[in-house]
Amino acid sequence: MRYHDPIYGTTTLQAPVLVDLMQSDAVQRLQGVLQHGISGLIGLTPPLTRFEHSVGVMLLVRGLGGPLQEQIAALLHDVSHTAFSHVIDYVYNAHDSQGYHDAVKESYIAGTDLPYVLEEYGYDFREFLDEEAYPLLEQPAPRLCADRLDYFLRDSLGLDLATLSHVRLVLKHLVVHEGRIATDDAATARWLAYTFMAADEESWANFHEVGLYELTAQAIRRALEIGVVHEDDFWGVDVALWQKLQAAPDRELQRILSLVRPDTQFVWDDENPTFVVSTKLRTIDPDVVLPDGSAAPLSHLDRDFAEQRRRYLQEKEGQWPMRVVPPDAR
Repeated sequence: MRYHDPIYGTTTLQAPVLVDLMQSDAVQRLQGVLQHGISGLIGLTPPLTRFEHSVGVMLLVRGLGGPLQEQIAALLHDVSHTAFSHVIDYVYNAHDSQGYHDAVKESYIAGTDLPYVLEEYGYDFREFLDEEAYPLLEQPAPRLCADRLDYFLRDSLGLDLATLSHVRLVLKHLVVHEGRIATDDAATARWLAYTFMAADEESWANFHEVGLYELTAQAIRRALEIGVVHEDDFWGVDVALWQKLQAAPDRELQRILSLVRPDTQFVWDDENPTFVVSTKLRTIDPDVVLPDGSAAPLSHLDRDFAEQRRRYLQEKEGQWPMRVVPPDAR
């Protein structure tokens, strides 16, 4: 199969198992699941899909010399994301960990066509559940890993924080050191670290986007409460779930949904918040390979960066009291 990716270019996938997995129903569903959940669906952020990201992570692992099993794990790492992606974490009050898709991964995959596809090639799907067994794919924060890098590189383009030449330059300076992804250049590590923090501020932990996520979660909780939607609906695609919510004849649900729009504002209000919410904060601290062959995190080499990262996390952590300002109230 020939596949073109805007970041990694055109490549030919030779391994039949990868081709069959990409064409499976479970992986194809991800073409209808947006990375940014509701903010992508209403046009506030670029409409990047979990499919694009999943294939991209696999291509990055492949390009770094990862074995076939790790490429498979990379392709499947996000397959258990629900419609609206991380909005579901807000539904279940897991804002800070955002790990609902990991918690249900085994049970979800067991009910899809993936076990049968993998069995054809002699694999048990359970071999690919523990992502930490694949060190290029996944590392604990704030280290670099293929998952973290791919979603960042895509978003840096979509958020106008980088150009394609920036991204291509980063890819040239990625290396594998002692089984983990690192950079061979401190300037590249610095660009990665600061731009990653800017992406978190701009989107992943953006005050406005977090407010929209919480409102959408409240709408979904209401829909579950009155039986308009069920958990099975989460395993479809974004548009189908959104349409089901919009069609529900429930005044309270429609009141909440009427606020889920780009021009709704959110104001920090300690005295009279509509709700209080927190979110997951994302930063990286890339390893840099030094001339003597050893490696060190950027924070050990650049004290200014270490201090800025510390301040950023300190300022953003904790509960955010938000007052919702409807468009017609201004």
